[in-house]
Amino acid sequence: MSAPTVPPPVRIDPAGDQSRRVAELRALSRTTPGVLILLTLALVLVSVLVGVVTAISVQTRAQALDNLSARSGPLSVAAQDLYRSLSDADATTNGAFLEGGADRPAVRYRYEKDIAEAEHALAIALAAGEPADLADPDSPLAILSSHLLVYTEVVETARNNNLQGNPVGAAYQREASTLMREKLLPAARVLYDTETQGVADDQDTAASWLALAVEVLLGLGTLVLLVHAQRFVRQRTRRRINVGLAVATVAALASVVWVLAASLGVMAKVQASHEHGSDQTKVLAAARINVLAARGDETLALVARGTGAEFEDNYKATRKDLATQELPEARELATDEDVRADVQTAIDQEIAWHREHVKIRAADDKGDFPGAVEVTLGPASAGFDRVDQALNDAIGQTTAAFDQEVSQASGALTGLVVGVILLALVTAAGAATGIWQRLKEYR
Repeated sequence: MSAPTVPPPVRIDPAGDQSRRVAELRALSRTTPGVLILLTLALVLVSVLVGVVTAISVQTRAQALDNLSARSGPLSVAAQDLYRSLSDADATTNGAFLEGGADRPAVRYRYEKDIAEAEHALAIALAAGEPADLADPDSPLAILSSHLLVYTEVVETARNNNLQGNPVGAAYQREASTLMREKLLPAARVLYDTETQGVADDQDTAASWLALAVEVLLGLGTLVLLVHAQRFVRQRTRRRINVGLAVATVAALASVVWVLAASLGVMAKVQASHEHGSDQTKVLAAARINVLAARGDETLALVARGTGAEFEDNYKATRKDLATQELPEARELATDEDVRADVQTAIDQEIAWHREHVKIRAADDKGDFPGAVEVTLGPASAGFDRVDQALNDAIGQTTAAFDQEVSQASGALTGLVVGVILLALVTAAGAATGIWQRLKEYR
């Protein structure tokens, strides 16, 4: 009896099996069911992808607008208030020093009010600051935090010595003013410039044409794919309307139209926030900063007692910029009659203030120091206050206009993120349902 034979081993050819599967898939893709399956997958994936990308883009716009209303906008205002308060505090203390041993309650109140406002504005900036900025000793926030207390202490030392008639009070007052002008005010200016740039960056993000182009092109791409799918289904099934694809097309079109209309509305409002708000505020704030600087130089020129030529030169240069550039530019940019009227008031009062400054220099140059001090603390101080108040009123109106335009821009995006996502899901579901109804016919 012969032994049973063993069957030969089965040879497995992985490469051949893979090639065979690829060939089968290619063959299927050339059939009507295969094309319908590919169209379904493509439409579902594209609809979801476009919905997610568009939602993210819209959310980025919305976040930029939220920043304008809740962060960068308020921070730029706080930084501006910080600079104004510090500068006015320094000019006030210098003016008080000129009065010798006097310590008038009104002057003291103004100084303390300026310091309190500066501390409040600084607290707002610190609350919104990044940890790295606070840890860096050379950052504006760190400089302001560490030197503001030192400044107030030196001012108190100068005041006490001044009240007692000690000549050393003048040295302390000059030290305080030097600290203010070389440390605190430059840091406040850098902080203001940084926050103002933050406003511009958020406005650019909210009104980005590139983002809108991407959103619209993606939406149009989805519509083109849907039209192609409907044409193919109509040709192969001889049916004029596919309800599912029609619903998907309407949803995709609604998404494109909604995104386009809302984005254009946002862009228009952001542009208005530039024109009626931030562009004017920037020029007005620069003018106000120079007004404060001019007042500081005016008082320091007297505090220096014969060695204040540098301060007088600074006053002349600053005043030239104010009278020939900044104030006329602010008047030209004004789009509101009340703002224009405030700027015109500032221009008129600056001219009147300068007339008093000429009297100050004339009295000081001929040795009449008490007369120069009287004009400085009287008519010149009143003139400065009127200019500052007019600019403050104008800035208040342009800031309010900015806030209103940003608020309306935010309103244009209300519900859009959720709406885009829901419409994308409707598009995907409609396309899948519509084509699936045709696929079932091939079973």
